Amino acid sequence: MRLLALFLISILSLQTAYSQERQRARDLGIKPGILTPGPLNAITDVDGVQVGHRTIIEGENIRTGVTVILPHEGDLFRSRVPAAVYVGNGFGKALGFTQIRELGEIETPIGLTNTLSVHTVANGISDYVLRQPGNENVRSVNPVVGETNDGWLNDIRGRHVTMQHVFDAIENAKGGQVKEGSVGAGTGTSALGFKGGIGTSSRTLPEKLGGYTVGVLVQSNFGGVLTINGAPVGEELENHYLASEVPYDVDGSIMIVVATDAPLLSRNLERLAKRAFLGISRVGGFASNGSGDYVIAFSTSEDVRINTERTGSTQTYTELNNPATTPLFLAAVEATEEAILNSLFMATTVTGDRGHTQKALPVDQVLKIIKKYDLID
Repeated sequence: MRLLALFLISILSLQTAYSQERQRARDLGIKPGILTPGPLNAITDVDGVQVGHRTIIEGENIRTGVTVILPHEGDLFRSRVPAAVYVGNGFGKALGFTQIRELGEIETPIGLTNTLSVHTVANGISDYVLRQPGNENVRSVNPVVGETNDGWLNDIRGRHVTMQHVFDAIENAKGGQVKEGSVGAGTGTSALGFKGGIGTSSRTLPEKLGGYTVGVLVQSNFGGVLTINGAPVGEELENHYLASEVPYDVDGSIMIVVATDAPLLSRNLERLAKRAFLGISRVGGFASNGSGDYVIAFSTSEDVRINTERTGSTQTYTELNNPATTPLFLAAVEATEEAILNSLFMATTVTGDRGHTQKALPVDQVLKIIKKYDLID
């Protein structure tokens, strides 16, 4: 009977996480910014980028997972992408970031998970790279892993993420539409007073500005005073930092992954990453003391691809000049803002560890508030 009860609880939890019909912000008429999204409005609008999730929902208290981002479909260790990181607030356990800063490149998939599973995910990514054909003599791998703390809804001390979960996420990675909300590394997260999770968005520049695409994926788990399209939603709902009526943990974290097909090397990718951080403020976040707020940015352009098998001691790149980066900066801000909103709008109510429940964003109430301020199409 106990096994049956646990099975039924598990099924109910899965239904809670996935059965509620949710819509993305733009589908509801909320259209932040002035630039145009790509066809999917996702990080996968950047050609070659793939995303995979492994969602872990078990029993009454396990609500966690893994999300991976692959910059391209080839051998990432041998054909590396230029990259950069920006630390908005360093209260986090990011792994592999110092080598990105030093060398300006990424050589593995990017993993996202919970705080206490960072090292397991790093081991899984390292194993994946070492197993690739041609890497039999590799003796050093720099796995890149970010995290947020899902300990409110998830039995985080149990460290339930395994290396097989990492392999599953990588195997599941694909282009096209990206699952959002309470999935993968966002299964147990909370943001701005409501259920957070995975969100994504993109912007494509006009042809006269290069026609480049910037895509963003977030793992949202931070606090603040929720603002949507300029409307003070958190204040109106009396659910925000310093609201006296609602228990509110302003600490948390956010991981932001920025991809672009624009030919940028690490210096300008770091500048791009800094602008993505501005998207947090547009939704009401302010990087509290206990929030780990990190951005990873990379370019998929073949013009700046770092091929480790080339002979000789020099390599020539064709990179955008500084003035040409301005519209990309705007794209990063807008796509980050909308990705965070999508993480909220697509997330579902989840009950987890110790009976804790994090309610989903009340969409009907939110739309009324935005209409009240005449800030919706």
